[in-house]
Amino acid sequence: MVRPATRTEVNVDTRTLWERPILSGLCSTSPIMQTTSMASSRTYCSASSRDSSSLCSASWLKEHLNQCKVLDATWYLPHMGRDPIEEFSTIGRIPGAQFFDLDGVARQDTDLPHMLPTEQGFAAAAAALGISPDDTVVVYDRQGIFSAPRAWWTWKVFGHEHVYVLDGGLPAWQEDVQGEVDMTPVSNRDDVEQATRACQDAMQRGTSWNAPPDASYPSCSLNTRLVASIDDVLERAVYGTDSIVVDARPAARFRGEAEEPRKGLAKGHMPNSKNIPWNAVLTESPSARFKSPDEIQQVFQSVGIDPKTTDFSNVIASCGSGTTACILVLAAQQMEKPMMPVYDGSWSEYGALPNVPVS
Repeated sequence: MVRPATRTEVNVDTRTLWERPILSGLCSTSPIMQTTSMASSRTYCSASSRDSSSLCSASWLKEHLNQCKVLDATWYLPHMGRDPIEEFSTIGRIPGAQFFDLDGVARQDTDLPHMLPTEQGFAAAAAALGISPDDTVVVYDRQGIFSAPRAWWTWKVFGHEHVYVLDGGLPAWQEDVQGEVDMTPVSNRDDVEQATRACQDAMQRGTSWNAPPDASYPSCSLNTRLVASIDDVLERAVYGTDSIVVDARPAARFRGEAEEPRKGLAKGHMPNSKNIPWNAVLTESPSARFKSPDEIQQVFQSVGIDPKTTDFSNVIASCGSGTTACILVLAAQQMEKPMMPVYDGSWSEYGALPNVPVS
């Protein structure tokens, strides 16, 4: 196994929002291959909770491609009218990549978009992709940095230790290292959606589902520390002061000056929340990638969150549907902070509720 090079370990406050026992992950630590990025001065780090950037560079991936499981986690907002599965199948992909559908590997018993699947559903999806708990997984998207962090967070939530986001995504793969793109058409859409089918089948069976004896991913456990519910948000951040909600939606939506892309949602934001638009922690498109840790620190400080004194396990990330919130979680990882919990329902849930305060 290989992992991107690690920084010197730092001590961080690991206190969490809720007094709940953490459910153990699945992977043990493996030897680290020291590798530096050729594309920038950034050091790409291991995914340890104490020592992490959770990013890898295009040059690192090119060197270790045959030792990683690569997932295309492209997802688009509904109004964009683009089909990520169709693009994966016809426009091309990183060689060996498989498709990880955020809408498919998700609960289907709710109107809320891409809510986390059950433990059985995730394990079945991972096994369908031929991934095992100790594999090094690299996720990317076609926009640079947009939806891949949500896939990264999903794998982390279910205990997969060695999962990374390709900084700059497919554009960086093509621009930085002139990486090969597999243009072979995938004529059978079912071949692309194997993880989705496995996930849905397992969730329909519920607790009666058991992984086959030869399954590469026999089981997993949800880390409840990394997921916030509507009750957590209301109790601790809206009506209480124990936590802060950081909203990754664009500023105009946060202020209630722009319509939400999903119909029927209130305009505005949760009282007491802060606004860091998701692209504020990234460089400019078309190959958006994360800013330096010092620049990210300045972004958080600009809204009154001082990374030097704030316990990030008490900062809840939110957005429109739980996708771009994960960009802020990954940004905090660049500052070597503990993972922030994500409000999975985000504004898709909160903005649809009739009796909650809106500012």
